[in-house]
Amino acid sequence: MDFDELYNAYYMKVYSYVMTLAGNAHLAEEITQEAFYKAMKTKHPYKGASSEFTWLCAIAKNTYTDEVRKQSRFREYNDELLSDTNMEQILEDKNTTLQIHHILHHLEEPYKEVFQLRIFGELSFLHIGQIFGKTENWARVTYHRARLKIQERYGYEYGEKN
Repeated sequence: MDFDELYNAYYMKVYSYVMTLAGNAHLAEEITQEAFYKAMKTKHPYKGASSEFTWLCAIAKNTYTDEVRKQSRFREYNDELLSDTNMEQILEDKNTTLQIHHILHHLEEPYKEVFQLRIFGELSFLHIGQIFGKTENWARVTYHRARLKIQERYGYEYGEKN
């Protein structure tokens, strides 16, 4: 079966399968198109070990999984950017800055140093992790916890919730 026949025979079935995964018509269409493109360009063509439909669905599922991971990383990056931006906006107000520094002064380690390295030192999580001899993920989690502690204490001490 040539590729055009494969496409015509299985496009709607693969699309329906991806639609059950994605729950979004536009994303399902994109994933299905990408899956057929990968099937056409693959260095490991269909070998007949399973049905053509199963083979195409496996490619589509892997493509969908890759897309979900990519979107997840993008969302995490945007959430992080928004969080850092909000913190920077808070720090721009001198009175608020003084209050934050007061809270930081009493914040326990390593939260205090990780927060300072990230916000004031403008270091990446990778570099912060390296400084502490830990992983990048450890630095992210520690920074996030520090930020939550600061926001919590800021709201408690100064009567505001951010």
